[in-house]
Amino acid sequence: MSVGQFVFMLHSHLPYYRKAGMWPFGEENLYECMAETYVPLLNAISELYDEGIKAKLTVGITPILAEQLNDEHLKHGFVEYLDSRIAKVSKDLERYPDEKVPHSQHLKYLAKYYFDWFCHIKDCFVNKYGMDLIAQFKKYQDLGCIEITTSGATHGFSPLLATDANLNAQFKVGQDTTTRLFGKKACGAWLPECAYRQGYEYVGKDGQKHWRPAIEVTLQNNDIEYFFTESHVIEGGNSIGNRRVIGVYGNIEYIPLPEREPTGYDTYSAYWLPDAQVAVMGRNERAGYQVWSAADGYPGDGCFREFHRKDANSGMHYWRITSPKTDLGDKMLYDPVLALNKVNENSDHYTTLIYHMLNDYKNATGKEGLVMVSFDTELFGHWWFEGVEFIKQVIKKFNNYLPQVERLTAGEYIHAYPPKEAIQIPESSWGQGGHFYVWNNHLTEWMWPIIHACEKRVSAIADRYPNIPEDKLLHRALNQMARENLLLQSSDWPFLITTWQAKDYATDRFREHVDRFETICDMIENNCIDDAKLREIESIDNCFPVIDYRVYQSIEEGVIPQQSAKLAPLYN
Repeated sequence: MSVGQFVFMLHSHLPYYRKAGMWPFGEENLYECMAETYVPLLNAISELYDEGIKAKLTVGITPILAEQLNDEHLKHGFVEYLDSRIAKVSKDLERYPDEKVPHSQHLKYLAKYYFDWFCHIKDCFVNKYGMDLIAQFKKYQDLGCIEITTSGATHGFSPLLATDANLNAQFKVGQDTTTRLFGKKACGAWLPECAYRQGYEYVGKDGQKHWRPAIEVTLQNNDIEYFFTESHVIEGGNSIGNRRVIGVYGNIEYIPLPEREPTGYDTYSAYWLPDAQVAVMGRNERAGYQVWSAADGYPGDGCFREFHRKDANSGMHYWRITSPKTDLGDKMLYDPVLALNKVNENSDHYTTLIYHMLNDYKNATGKEGLVMVSFDTELFGHWWFEGVEFIKQVIKKFNNYLPQVERLTAGEYIHAYPPKEAIQIPESSWGQGGHFYVWNNHLTEWMWPIIHACEKRVSAIADRYPNIPEDKLLHRALNQMARENLLLQSSDWPFLITTWQAKDYATDRFREHVDRFETICDMIENNCIDDAKLREIESIDNCFPVIDYRVYQSIEEGVIPQQSAKLAPLYN
């Protein structure tokens, strides 16, 4: 007898790194995630399937990440990256054991461990998967092992885009890309940064009141049936990280925000949104926090691999966390066997936790409930090295020992257990404070007038060419203009500036895409397109190869719709 449903969602996203640097920011970031997360995740899904177990994971792959995984330049770059890692760890095998180095015999063991590990990843990528990860994700989608969701094309911060044409373009190009690469439309979407806004009233150029539709209307227009949000958005109260973050000369200042009133709703079911037939499901705070928290969750255990300390010669991670209070120089050496034993304990604990949460809810309410957890995919493997093995064991243990927990993809859940209530959710995001401040603050406010000006310009130019021009050079320029507009809208640029993770890199990347966009617009408006210059830009930013610039044609202003009487506001 079922105690309830469990949905495990992974959101995979990286900004556009192609031909935009290598290290510390650039293509190598992608290669690290391919090696440590994406290939191991496919291996886990494949191995489970070979054992007769369908993973039933919901795997979000943002369109801009999918384009990079499908790119020939980056595929070959990944092989070169793996070869370089293998060569470097091979030198460690030659220099250990060394009597002058403490514990050098264990270092020799770890060097052999990583040598085998990188060779295995390369063998899987080249020989098992034919250097085509997209085809493999599609394969397991078609086998019913995973569900693939889409997102905004370049992860643009939806609520802060000024026009509906640009908002629609993000999700239309995103949905079209997912369909092209994976063979069918995505049922669900990850809102970039979980950022949502309601519909609102405004005064148009005609002086009349108009209604700008809520985000879910754009989703519905692009055949998207559901999306995800944070627990505090559904429940109210004080969210984890409910603080406003300000970056000041490399320091982060936290300003507490007032606690929100509880709403009376919980995340044990999905809900309809009021303005469109689109559902929302909230992450279960307790079940999510147990995994993603480095301080209190599984990844912070002292047995697990230390992310921040690397060998000075090879760059290998030879140390374990030991303790969060231990200085990097005092970390103990990593023990893969000890770490694997800890993963076994963690997966036992987690499956039992989910079972009891669902069973307790059923006993208390008399009905089955949902536990949905959503995480950045890169947490598993890249940040938490042992994380992919954790996912595999959780799935296996649910399947073998706790069949009372019904494992479903998000789309399967929405179709089998459609929502019974409609609620209004507030403007929100996953960021500090639960609002938009991380992406729009005193460090990034200069970016938004530029973004908005580009929004207006791209639509103005697209409106002049309602039909695809016969001039192939002009057609290429129009499409490249559309690509650059999407790329400059990436939410990664303001995020990296605010958090100071890569402030200069993100600033430069944003300005580069703006400059390319304006260069192309100038050429189109002046009827003087430089083929060599256009080819140069196309050779760098070649994503969305079948984009149609007409996606940016202006959308007429709408009238205020009749609001649903069933609307149940969460809070003002």
